[in-house]
Amino acid sequence: MKAVILHGPENYPDNYEVTEIPAPGCGPDDMVIRMRAAALCGTDKRIFTGAKTKGIRPDSVVGHEISGEVIQVGEQVHGFIAGDRVAIANVIPCGHCPACLSGHENACMERQAIGYEFDGGFEEFIRIPGVCIRSGNVVKLPADVSFAAGALIEPLACCIRGLKNTGTTFGDTVLIIGAGPIGLMHLQLSLAAGAKKVYVSEPDAAKRAVAKRLGASLVIDPESEDLSDVILRETEGQGVDRVVMAIGVNALVNTALLLAKRGGTVCLFAGFPKGGMSSIDPSVIHYNEIRVTGSTAYQRIDYLQAAEMVKEKKIDLDASVSHRFPLEEFRKALDVHMSGTGLKVVIENK
Repeated sequence: MKAVILHGPENYPDNYEVTEIPAPGCGPDDMVIRMRAAALCGTDKRIFTGAKTKGIRPDSVVGHEISGEVIQVGEQVHGFIAGDRVAIANVIPCGHCPACLSGHENACMERQAIGYEFDGGFEEFIRIPGVCIRSGNVVKLPADVSFAAGALIEPLACCIRGLKNTGTTFGDTVLIIGAGPIGLMHLQLSLAAGAKKVYVSEPDAAKRAVAKRLGASLVIDPESEDLSDVILRETEGQGVDRVVMAIGVNALVNTALLLAKRGGTVCLFAGFPKGGMSSIDPSVIHYNEIRVTGSTAYQRIDYLQAAEMVKEKKIDLDASVSHRFPLEEFRKALDVHMSGTGLKVVIENK
């Protein structure tokens, strides 16, 4: 079968290849799925360039936003049959570490994951290990949900975790900085949570257009407009209830703090460069009682809730897909993803 083999973190773009490897076997408590869609994300960019190495094995297959079709189930697997359309919640918490026991399984200290400890989605056939199935991490998809949307349930689940941490609720005003796929998901989730106005800041005109189509109250080009002036004018000088940073730009953190109203919340949702520093005015946090939160991965309940929203057509994930490539054109797909010119780049296996 075809697979993308990542040899190691050094020497990008010569550290991986699309090649033929043996198809995976199916143990008694495993299943094997035919990958139908596997999406690239910002974490993959960091993995291929060597900025992220934790959990990545040499000469392995990565890719963690996955959907597919079941082709084989082990004799000890119940509830699934060949032909089922499924999406995979890739993060498998241990259930017994201090983080899990304190209700933070998304930050599990001993977690395993498809695309890390187990081979991931950038291959034709994927073995889903029994520990993943037993943990409830395989979710069936109805026929009217595209495989691309199924793959994107994973980042939507991450955004739901971020929404819960941010506390967005009915009547809030929200500023989302960045209208990439993650920003667009936060936009839709904020509206679903009852936000009365959602402002989106994004320099790319095409992405601003998608944000407007998905319901943004106002889209702002920060390169031609002063973001602070616009937000303060729109909110009568108060700022917004919630700010979500959907891009990891250190220089914008203090701006986000300044644009939150008194008692507001700033969510540093995006991944930031390791070791990068931000200059902030702590007095803004102190005197305005700003709550600052982060967000990592998702809990299984977040994934199940994300899947239900997609099944019920509450969220349009297909709107975030800008490019589709077959597995053999992975190098071209990764180049487009690295350029940042599109939205979601999806690898399809028809």
